[in-house]
Amino acid sequence: MVFVLDRRKRPLMPCTEKRARKLLAAGRARVHRLHPFTIRLVDRVLEDSVVEPVRLKLDPGAKTTGVALAREDGSTQHVLHLAEIEHRGEVVRKHVEQRSNYRRRRRSTNLRYRAPRFNNRRRREGWLPPSLRCRLDNVLAWVGRYRKLCPISAVSVETVRFDTQAMQNPEIAGVEYQQGELAGYELREYLLEKWGRHCAYCDAENVPLQIEHIVPKSRGGSDRACNLTLACRPCNERKGSHDVRELLKRDSKRLAHVLATAKAPLATAAAVNVTRRVLWQALASTGLDLQVGSGGRTKWNRTRFGIPKAHVLDAVCVGEVERVVGWQQPVLAIKASGRGSYQRTRVDKFGFPRGYLMRQKRVHGFATGDLVRAVVSQGKKVGTYVGRVAIRATGSFNIQTVAGTVQGISHKHCRLLQRADGYTYNQGKRRFLPGMNAEVSAPETR
Repeated sequence: MVFVLDRRKRPLMPCTEKRARKLLAAGRARVHRLHPFTIRLVDRVLEDSVVEPVRLKLDPGAKTTGVALAREDGSTQHVLHLAEIEHRGEVVRKHVEQRSNYRRRRRSTNLRYRAPRFNNRRRREGWLPPSLRCRLDNVLAWVGRYRKLCPISAVSVETVRFDTQAMQNPEIAGVEYQQGELAGYELREYLLEKWGRHCAYCDAENVPLQIEHIVPKSRGGSDRACNLTLACRPCNERKGSHDVRELLKRDSKRLAHVLATAKAPLATAAAVNVTRRVLWQALASTGLDLQVGSGGRTKWNRTRFGIPKAHVLDAVCVGEVERVVGWQQPVLAIKASGRGSYQRTRVDKFGFPRGYLMRQKRVHGFATGDLVRAVVSQGKKVGTYVGRVAIRATGSFNIQTVAGTVQGISHKHCRLLQRADGYTYNQGKRRFLPGMNAEVSAPETR
């Protein structure tokens, strides 16, 4: 689907690629943006158009966030657009550590006798580390962008879990909480993320995995998550009631890995838990109809519909879903790349400067990160190149294309396609299983 704006840049309902080509060929539309591809009509306004409710669905993650736009038609959700936002939290964390090391060295070099200061900085309420704040800002920035491109009326986000069983049965208590409609889905999803979706004993992938006790219950093992792992059926039957140390006594390396992973917490889950409430509050302040759902319900919906596991397809299954249509389509891969650096030098492996960078951000109207098209008609580099540009003060640029980096392209051959906005794009990334039905619905039985 192609996003459509009216002549005053207000969002209309998306259209198909075929209709967009006809509108462009007839002169009724102009290309407004390449990624995500958007056209602007020159002969229509919002008041003369029919707008249907569109729901924005989010599956926030520590490294990747899935985004889906779905048109709601009764109990059916028609998927219009899929995207994955890749965050740069680890890059930000390394940059902050490097900056901290530079400052620490300067303090020890120039202010040797300064009195030590610690714990003297106050952080405002709701403060988040930069590595987590950038993830949150990426999601909120794209929520704002999609609201400008599509008539979004509601948002669904995977964040918290309400006590729906208590709503249905106020007298529920004890073990009855574990016997509801989503029994086992929360724990299974936790174990799948923790153990990397493969057998802990033989690394088998894409096979049915069973929950297995590291220390068998017959030997005093518990049902806590730190005593559970995933195993394929042959490994589970081979282990039986033996202790894991007996099973892997000849493979000390794998035994150490299993024991270490069993005690290790989920760092990615912790990052999501820290930001989920702040994200929920920010989305609630937009004034849109906000619906929240748990990870267990998302997996339950995905299992009912037979949809494969992926961040973007998890976003399709967030919240209350009865029927899904059109989820098999290309995914727009969005990667946060940043807007440059304030650092004015490059350093060697010892931390000493080795040259200075130019001060100006633009050369001949181009900035690093702009999407350009270069048509070279003569010389050794004849051809057409499309990609992100890296500028130089001499006017000889580098262009990062799909095939690789092309160096020494003059600015005279370049034409601007889209300004740098802190993200890189890759259209056509497919994340669904081929041959599966694009229209699925929940079974009638309850």
